[in-house]
Amino acid sequence: MDISVLSSTTGGTSSLLVTLIPLALLIVFFYFFIIRPQKKQEKKDAKMRDSLEIGDEVVTNGGIVGIVFSIKDDTVVIETGGDRSKIRVMKWAIAKNMTVHDE
Repeated sequence: MDISVLSSTTGGTSSLLVTLIPLALLIVFFYFFIIRPQKKQEKKDAKMRDSLEIGDEVVTNGGIVGIVFSIKDDTVVIETGGDRSKIRVMKWAIAKNMTVHDE
């Protein structure tokens, strides 16, 4: 009778382990292939936005292309088009800096 009790206890533990291992592997997969690269990209984008300078050519998330006219804490004024119209956009809306800087 003691042998059957022991085998049922170890069988339950091994089935729990078999169930948790794929779940743990899935979490590790999501971290290394989805979450971590996204965090790296967010840091890279934040660094790009912090290094903006007056005169840089930028593209916004909406596709507006312009030249940085002034920079405030969380907004940027860009000059667009031939008529030199100015648009104020949030810094987070800057998608790409087209100007190459020497480092």
